[in-house]
Amino acid sequence: MSIPRPAGLLRRLALVLAATALAVLGLGAGASAAWASASGTVNTNGTPLNVRATPSTSGTVVGSLADGAGISIDCQTYGSTVTGTYGTSDIWDHVPAKGGYVSDTYVYTGSDTMVAPLCGGTTTKTCKNSFSNPNSCAAAVTWAKNHETTAYHSDYSGRCDHVMALAYGWSASGSTTAHAHWLAIPSADKYPGDSNVPAGGLAFFSGGSSGAGHVMISIGGGNFVSTDINGAGTLGVTTIAKIKSAWGETYSGWAQPWFQINH
Repeated sequence: MSIPRPAGLLRRLALVLAATALAVLGLGAGASAAWASASGTVNTNGTPLNVRATPSTSGTVVGSLADGAGISIDCQTYGSTVTGTYGTSDIWDHVPAKGGYVSDTYVYTGSDTMVAPLCGGTTTKTCKNSFSNPNSCAAAVTWAKNHETTAYHSDYSGRCDHVMALAYGWSASGSTTAHAHWLAIPSADKYPGDSNVPAGGLAFFSGGSSGAGHVMISIGGGNFVSTDINGAGTLGVTTIAKIKSAWGETYSGWAQPWFQINH
């Protein structure tokens, strides 16, 4: 989720190692045991949480969970976008004990990103070359890698959104800040709370001392190229976790390379 879990409200829950392959109900395929399964606590402010046969608000209700109930999550997938206790997201948690799914926006997991493996059958999202950008997703990744620098560059310092536009071949992004850029992107082209960012996808953050937020480009494998993380005006490889810990930013999610300048 993109909203921080309130400290002291509910206990922080550790990941539990998965020793065997995880059985996934609903999608009809097994989850990868390469990740750990996870635990969570339902937080609905009193209302029972519906468990659905599919990861959708229109899915058949197969059970319910009481507010405060502890659950085991064996995998996560994408489904209907829901706004709940912990923000807005299209991530759903599979609860094997109930044989169905609940929206992650109502589950405290101790993390603001995915904590369990993708459920079998989940379609992996890819970067789309459908926005008339001068550079493709692959070309933008190449640009970012080729421009990594530990030296100060005046055109990079404090200009993350501008640099993302440069990577995609534009001279400007058309947005005043990274956060304004995130808000302007159509909902169909952004994935709140999802930390599985394909190469070329843009990862957004909110907060910061100025409230401008931050954005960086995925180069695949959980790595990103970001401005300023290795010093003002630099361009270097980093992770979502490092941005959060170093700058105290809140991860919003990732988006396709949609730029206001082209719309």
